[in-house]
Amino acid sequence: MEAAALTVGAHGCRTAAVLRLLGAAKRVLYRGGRPSRPMRLWNRVDALLYSTGRVRPAHTAVLKVSGRRSGRTTGVPVAVADLDGAEFLVSMLGPDVSWVRNVEAAGGSAVLRRRGRDVPVRLEGVLSRERAPILRRYVAVAPGARPHLRLGPTAPLAEFDRIAEAHPVYRVRGR
Repeated sequence: MEAAALTVGAHGCRTAAVLRLLGAAKRVLYRGGRPSRPMRLWNRVDALLYSTGRVRPAHTAVLKVSGRRSGRTTGVPVAVADLDGAEFLVSMLGPDVSWVRNVEAAGGSAVLRRRGRDVPVRLEGVLSRERAPILRRYVAVAPGARPHLRLGPTAPLAEFDRIAEAHPVYRVRGR
């Protein structure tokens, strides 16, 4: 019995080490809060797959918003967090990423493409003091964001309060 417990414990340690290594690799791929060339390519592939409606991982969509300088519509894959009957988008990389700046410049006007259909939306900023439960839900539905927020879905809300200012959150409303 004790040997079995040790084996499970050792496996759990290896799993944790692998997860830490993957998290570190992901942070490198987004060094400086911006996706590297391989991640930009990966994001384009994700956006293409999600927008077709044929590949539908739970809680995924493509956010389409006009570029603040070019005016050209760009698409970025996003995870949509649902909480208490509402939907939210979170910037795992902080306030200085292009999609956040474009949403702000567009006055919150955007399109979410889900299941092959475009849905016009208005994105409304959520106050920092209201973000903690949304951030916790976000890391539950978007495990790829955990290395950037450095918290898991079981972390106390106080920890999410601590990082809330650094991660913009938008409530998704219909237009």
